Amino acid sequence: MSAEEKIEIHRGLKGVYFERSGTTFIDGKAGELRYRGYSIHDLAQHSSFEETAYLLLHGELPSTAELAAFDAKLKAARRLPAPILAVIETMKQAHPMDVLRTAVSALAGFEPDTYDNSIDATRDKGIRLASQVPMIVAAHEAIRNGRAVPEPDMALSHAANFLWMITGRKPSPQGAQLMDRDLILHAEHGSNASSFTARVVIGTEATLHAAMTAAIAALSGPAHGGAAEDVMRMAQEIGEPERAAAYVKAKRAAGEAVTGFGHRVYRTEDPRARHMRDGVETLSREMGEPKWFAILQAVVDAMKPYARFGVNVNVDFYSGVIYYLNGISPDLFVPIFAVGRVPGWTVQCIEQLHNNILIRPLTLYDGPEPREYRDISQR
Repeated sequence: MSAEEKIEIHRGLKGVYFERSGTTFIDGKAGELRYRGYSIHDLAQHSSFEETAYLLLHGELPSTAELAAFDAKLKAARRLPAPILAVIETMKQAHPMDVLRTAVSALAGFEPDTYDNSIDATRDKGIRLASQVPMIVAAHEAIRNGRAVPEPDMALSHAANFLWMITGRKPSPQGAQLMDRDLILHAEHGSNASSFTARVVIGTEATLHAAMTAAIAALSGPAHGGAAEDVMRMAQEIGEPERAAAYVKAKRAAGEAVTGFGHRVYRTEDPRARHMRDGVETLSREMGEPKWFAILQAVVDAMKPYARFGVNVNVDFYSGVIYYLNGISPDLFVPIFAVGRVPGWTVQCIEQLHNNILIRPLTLYDGPEPREYRDISQR
């Protein structure tokens, strides 16, 4: 191949713009994140998951009446068909992400508009899935622990009801608010691995349930969705704040990454992290377990010398402690990520459908030159 014909390879599609999007703005150098033009800081401090999901799916913040109607749609979907519960029962010993992926796929058989890929039908299916996904996670948690699947509480918000169903306890206002904020911060994040996967699938004119199933499969990989679980494991391994510096030093000396630091996009602190940090500090004190926040902060202090290299704390660094303090099993941390991300996956699919084109990148062949086939007797 001549110099003129040289093809530049962008491994992982890094730095490649494959489409336009009116949903999420990310400035990795400045550490800025906006949904539909609204700063993530304003949404985290003043909005709710229901309002933020409406914003993502409809493009504008809702009026009081619009929010009430949207909330009613969400609450109306807080039920799972009996056969889906039977699927969960059958595979109750499997990992929660495998159960979630399988149950979402099976839900397609109970959705009357499964094959309607119009924008309105896709949005409505996404709204229903936003309620059904947390119901699947909560139902599996109950079934695998030999408990009856709890009834949803229609008086509770989306986040508070999820906590109620998954723990069997009505959450404190602070606990519910933190979970609500966590879902807002995870609701959408541009063309990440799972969202890109959803767009590839919906781009083939497959169904939203197929795209969601594929997105969940992509999220299940530890390189994408597993940081929150790993951070809590790290905190437990460190045990005491005083041991954090030595832990970090040993990790760096071995050339190993410290989990919860670094991001594919952000070169400064993940703008979502500060909102979880403040909440973890308050919740850990409220629940009488301040050492977990102290351990995390000690790790942050030990990692400060690496910040100038773009290795900064990300949102999942604090999320795992919130889940842990709420009594949630570590293998549910990634499914909770999925609970928050359903609106984002849905709007990515809607954008793809608006002006659909099959996503089909190229790979540069670097295998053997042309050669002759030889009969097996001559090999």
